Amino acid sequence: MEVLYPHCAGLDVHKDTVVACVRHMANGSVRREVRSFKTTTKELLALSDWLVGEGCTHVAMEATGVYWKPVWHVLSDGDFTLVLANAAHVKNVPGRKTDVNDATWLADLLAHGLIRSSFVPDEQTQEMRTLLRTRKQLVRECSRHVQRLQKTLEDANIKLDSVISDIVGWSGRRMIEALIAGETEPGALAAMAHRRIKATPDQLEAALRGRVTRHHRFLLQLHLQQIDAVNAAIDQIDQEVDACVEPFRATVRLLTTIPGIDELSACVILAEIGRDMSRFPTAGHLISWAGLCPKNDESAGKRRSTRMRKGAPWLKTTLVQCAAAAARKKASYLQAQFHRLRARRGAKKALGALAASILTSVYHMLISGELYRDLGPHHFDHRAKAVNTRRLVMRLQNLGYAVQITPLAA
Repeated sequence: MEVLYPHCAGLDVHKDTVVACVRHMANGSVRREVRSFKTTTKELLALSDWLVGEGCTHVAMEATGVYWKPVWHVLSDGDFTLVLANAAHVKNVPGRKTDVNDATWLADLLAHGLIRSSFVPDEQTQEMRTLLRTRKQLVRECSRHVQRLQKTLEDANIKLDSVISDIVGWSGRRMIEALIAGETEPGALAAMAHRRIKATPDQLEAALRGRVTRHHRFLLQLHLQQIDAVNAAIDQIDQEVDACVEPFRATVRLLTTIPGIDELSACVILAEIGRDMSRFPTAGHLISWAGLCPKNDESAGKRRSTRMRKGAPWLKTTLVQCAAAAARKKASYLQAQFHRLRARRGAKKALGALAASILTSVYHMLISGELYRDLGPHHFDHRAKAVNTRRLVMRLQNLGYAVQITPLAA
């Protein structure tokens, strides 16, 4: 095979060590040298100096957890091109699994151009990505504490979630705090509900009549404190994101013109894919990277699976949530597409298709800088007018009617 990079290196990154293999190709012969380095900053700087001294033009490493990040940051100042490889794409040959062989295998693949580089955004985008991923984890943790709070109420036979949609909202919070303070009278607890609560006073009193012990009060207080602490951390992250989002402000406003995308969702999308779309040759490449298209699994002329790949889980979940919101936007193209696909493929596949359509719009908008233009709810009818007309006429004929079509005046 043709050698594209005669002077390159492969790195096998671990938590405490990095095994580096330098590969040189000269006069038809290959020379390799393997060294091991610690992952301290001093040792990584020594690794960078060694690679520069060896004249390496390209350096490849696997994306191993978070351990590759400090190595990447130190080596990014070197005079060579860094390549981050997906570990699933560069699996070693079976039976030769050692650290030295891993580094040698990476160097050999890189020399022949067989490693597809993963997407590594710029520093500002990485900071936004870290903040927003942490925020999503904290939101999930807050939801878990709310569920634990609900379990404690059920153990005390307090059926609060049967009459109130949000047990940690304004009314639910007041009632839970009163339970913690020792109030057990159902009438007094029901009087704390907001006047817009749909449940009647009798329903509230029946739901709030339970058996609350000291053990329940302790757990309720503990979970409320955890919820407040997590919410305070989320507020701090929101303030930090608002301070860091200034370089992305115009792009965020651009993306919020798409139905279903609010400011937070636009920040998440930009943090995951960046603003520079030159990394993806087409919108299809971006959709495939996000895991919003069916797998390519065909053998002997049979499609074995059409399930979506895992792709980018942080991006995919956000886009599917945006698709669910866009499906409720009245008189819009995305709502028409959702109803059209749901009738044939089901709601889940329809939401996946909507998420892919939203990401396609994002791709073209980031390239052109244009605002979102909705095609309208009747786009599919106008696009295949003759087909729809023929289908409806045949439907009426099957029902026993003679149909004569007369076009209306323009």
